[in-house]
Amino acid sequence: MGDISSNDALLEQAQQIQQQLLDQRKEISSTVVEGSAGGGAVKVSMQADGTVLEVHIDPDAVQRDDIAMLEDLVAAAFRDGLRRCGNAQAAAMSRVDTFSPVEDGG
Repeated sequence: MGDISSNDALLEQAQQIQQQLLDQRKEISSTVVEGSAGGGAVKVSMQADGTVLEVHIDPDAVQRDDIAMLEDLVAAAFRDGLRRCGNAQAAAMSRVDTFSPVEDGG
């Protein structure tokens, strides 16, 4: 009978981990990060799952004739935001218990 209780314990542990993963996905989707570039001239707000919520460009950044620089700043702000998304995801996932085999008492 030890096999059945061991299997039940493994199943329960797997279900707990699955629920933790679902909870962390919800947390990741609700975590908002902000990426910026050019000293804050360009900012992007995004959910930690990578969904872009808002892009803000300081009006002073657009008065210049150098559109290529503005494009570079937008790209840099997105890269910064995505890096922060990765950090938020890693932090959330680090709180998920790791799967460890259940000791068989016999």
